[in-house]
Amino acid sequence: MKKIGRVVHISPSGKAVIKAEKTPGIGVTVIDEKNRQVGKVFDIVGPTVSPYVLVDVKTGDPQSIVGSLLYFMPLLKQKKRNGRR
Repeated sequence: MKKIGRVVHISPSGKAVIKAEKTPGIGVTVIDEKNRQVGKVFDIVGPTVSPYVLVDVKTGDPQSIVGSLLYFMPLLKQKKRNGRR
């Protein structure tokens, strides 16, 4: 489990805006400290030095996660095929 960052606020469209420490890929599932699914990464915006991650929140009240830390599970890398086909 890797930390994305802290939720700054909720946008008017209902997306959670996170000040990112690590940037996950788009479509990755986002979880909270208790391993509950919060939503999926919708977009990554801002400068590459300090990006913001937009998460499409699937919980009942998006305002309840403001200020909390969110995490993601890194995808396992597939082995490269060695040899000819």
